Amino acid sequence: MNAKNFDSEKNLETPQYYSETPEQCDDNQFTTTTVISLSPEFNLKNEKQNHRALDKQKSMESVLTTDTVMDPIPKKEKWYSVFIQIFIPFMIAGVGTIGAGIVLGNVENYSVFKHVRALYILVPALLGLKGNLDMCLASRLSTQANLGNMKGKKEVMKMIIGNIGLVQVQAIVASCVVSIFAIATSAVLNQQFEWNHCYLLMACSILTATLSCFTLDFVLISVIFLSKKIKLNPDNLATPLAASIGDVVSLLVLSSWARLLFTIHDEHQWVMFAILGTYVFLILPVWVLIVRKNEYTKSVLYRGWTPVLSALFISGAGGLVLDQAVNQFPGYVTFQPIINGIGGNLVSVYASRTSTMLHKTSIKGVIPPHTKQWVAPWTALISGVFPAKTARLLLAMSIPGQIVFVLSADLIANEGVLAAKVPFVSTYLLVSIIQLMLLLYTGHLMVHTIWKFKIDPDNFAIPYLTALGDLLGSTLLLLGFIFLRSIQQEYESDVEN
Repeated sequence: MNAKNFDSEKNLETPQYYSETPEQCDDNQFTTTTVISLSPEFNLKNEKQNHRALDKQKSMESVLTTDTVMDPIPKKEKWYSVFIQIFIPFMIAGVGTIGAGIVLGNVENYSVFKHVRALYILVPALLGLKGNLDMCLASRLSTQANLGNMKGKKEVMKMIIGNIGLVQVQAIVASCVVSIFAIATSAVLNQQFEWNHCYLLMACSILTATLSCFTLDFVLISVIFLSKKIKLNPDNLATPLAASIGDVVSLLVLSSWARLLFTIHDEHQWVMFAILGTYVFLILPVWVLIVRKNEYTKSVLYRGWTPVLSALFISGAGGLVLDQAVNQFPGYVTFQPIINGIGGNLVSVYASRTSTMLHKTSIKGVIPPHTKQWVAPWTALISGVFPAKTARLLLAMSIPGQIVFVLSADLIANEGVLAAKVPFVSTYLLVSIIQLMLLLYTGHLMVHTIWKFKIDPDNFAIPYLTALGDLLGSTLLLLGFIFLRSIQQEYESDVEN
C-alpha cells in the first residue's frame, strides 16, 4: 500500500463531521449537497438560483453511518429549559381540556344532542381534526422557524397565507367526509335516519371545522413568531398553546351552531343548503386556487390527504366509544376530553421536536447516527436514543399534571364537591400513562419510518398520532370505568345533571 492510499484510509477512520467553509473540506469529505445531488429529485442548478440553504456540510460518514457517535449534533437543550417551555403551555392546555370536558358535560343536556345522536360520533372527530390540521401547521412552521427559513416579509406572508388556505381546504373536505361517516354509523347503531338531521350535521360540521381552525391558525402563527423572537423553541410552545383553547373553541362553536340550526331546521331547511353551497361552491374553490399557486403548500394539497382522512376515521371510532359510554357512565364525558387532549398534546410535542431534529441533522431517507428507527420501548422512551430525553420528560410531566387536571375537573363538575376517590384517580392515572407510553413509542417508530421513506413527518405523523390518542384514550378510559364498576368503586357525581 503506497503512502497516498494509507493517508486516505487514515482520514476515513477519523471523519470530520463539520467543516466551517468549503475550502476546509479534505479529499474524503462530502457535503450534504454532494450526497443529495445523487437523488433524481434534486436539481442543483435550481437550488443555486433560488439561493436556498442546504443542511450544514456533513461528511459522508456522518450522513450514512448509523453507529457513529456524533457529539456536535444535534444541539442539546438544557433539560430544565425544555421542561419550563413545555410545562407552562402544558398546564394551560390542561385548563383547556378541563373546560372542554365541562362543556361536553353540559351540552349532553341540549335537545339537539338528545335527538341527533350522531353528534357524539362527530365530537371526537372534530376535536381530532384540530390536531390533524392545526398541529400539522404548527409543526410545519416550527420546523421552518428552527431551520431559519422564515426570513423576508414577502416569503413569510406567502408561507402563512398558503398554510392557512391549506388548512381551510382540508377542513372543508374533511368535515364533510366525517359528517357523512357520523350519519351512516349512527343510522346503523341507533336504527334511525332523518334527512333533516343530515343537513344539520353537515352544516354544523363544516362551520365548526373552518371557524375553529381559522381562529387557531392565527394563535399558532403568533405564538411561533413570538417564541422565535424571544429565542424559545416553537416546537415546545405552539401545539400545547393551540390545544389549550382548541377543544373549548371547537365544542362551543359546535354546540352553539347545533342549537341554533336545530331550532330552525324544520321550517328553514334552505339555511343549511345555503351554508353548504357557500362553502363547497364558493369558498373552497377560492382557497384551492390560492394553495395551488403557493410553492410551500402545493405539494401537500395533492399528497397530504391520506393521513388527514385516515385519521378522521380513527377518531370517528373513538366517537363510537363515546356514543356507547355516555349513557352508561355519566362522568365519562367530563374526563374523556382531558385524557384525549393531554395525550394528543404531548405526543404532538414529541413528534414535532423529533421531526425538527431529523430536518436539522439529516436528509430525508437517512436516519442520523444519534437515533435509530427500530428500538425497544425502553430505548425509545427512557434511554438509548436522542429523542428518549423528550419522551422521558413528557412521561414525568404527565403524572402530576394528570392528577391536577382530573381533580380540578371533578371539583368544577361537582360544584366544589370532590367526588373522585382514590380508586378512580389511581385507575385514571394508570390508563393515562399506558395511553401516553403507547403514543410516544408509536410516535418514535412512525416518525422515523416516515422519514426513512423520504416523507415529511410534519405532514403525516401528527394526524395519525392525535387520532390514535383519541381512540386509545376513549377506549382505555371506558375500560377503566368498567373495571371500577366491577369492583364496586364506580365514579359517582354528586351533582345530578
